Amino acid sequence: MKAKKILFITQAMVPFVPEDAKSIMGRFLPQTIQESGHEIRTFTPKWGMINERRNQLHEVIRLSGMNIIIDDTDHPLIIKVASIPQARMQIYFIDNDDYFMKRGMICDEKGQEYTDNGERAIFYARGVLETVKKLRWVPDVIHCHGWITALAPLFIKKAYADEPSFSDAKVVFSASSPEFKNDLGESTKNCIPFRDAVLSDIEDLCDTEFGYDELQKIAIKFSDGVVFDDDHVSAEVVDYAKSLDIPILPYQGEDYKDAYNQFYEQVMGGED
Repeated sequence: MKAKKILFITQAMVPFVPEDAKSIMGRFLPQTIQESGHEIRTFTPKWGMINERRNQLHEVIRLSGMNIIIDDTDHPLIIKVASIPQARMQIYFIDNDDYFMKRGMICDEKGQEYTDNGERAIFYARGVLETVKKLRWVPDVIHCHGWITALAPLFIKKAYADEPSFSDAKVVFSASSPEFKNDLGESTKNCIPFRDAVLSDIEDLCDTEFGYDELQKIAIKFSDGVVFDDDHVSAEVVDYAKSLDIPILPYQGEDYKDAYNQFYEQVMGGED
């Protein structure tokens, strides 16, 4: 595959957050793809545990400043950047005081899941897409990795379908084993509609429940390819992905470099 532009919308990255399977993949997959000769951009949330001073984050004033309206409330979008010098990578962070400041990824310090996790996913997805527009960067492939990225495929294909930055992009979503237990609720579902993304786009998948599996299926429905991120993706999600007749990449373990490059090319229709 000739050099392409790959946008990574990821959930977590070491060394900014503690090490686990998600944060390791979030850190090293973009580097691997960049070292294969492709141009990349990488986004992650500015989770509350990220130490801005230690990691040398700073705000990008020219990209910050807009408000994202969710449930009739304005939420300021703040964009920060940091770099990983040894990998020659710049990382963009999506921040907002209400959704990320002093807050964990899914639960509070007592282990209680945040009731606004669905809204946080909406804000993150739309915040990334608005920022990419401002950058005037046009990705060929957009890879969404982690539960908080799961609404990005819907917005890309419906709300931002006519935007030059996204109109020709192919979307890949990494499906994974459950990361949270609670239902996201009717309130989250009602906050999703935006521009041409409407409730009828998703109601067939979350009419009675709106939990982790339903969120994954929404992402898969609006993706051009699906990666299984581990060996424990629920059978219901696996079966749904297979029913759509789109490219699927099985779990690759640690030896994934060539497989991901080939998969991106497959999703793009074998373009050179």
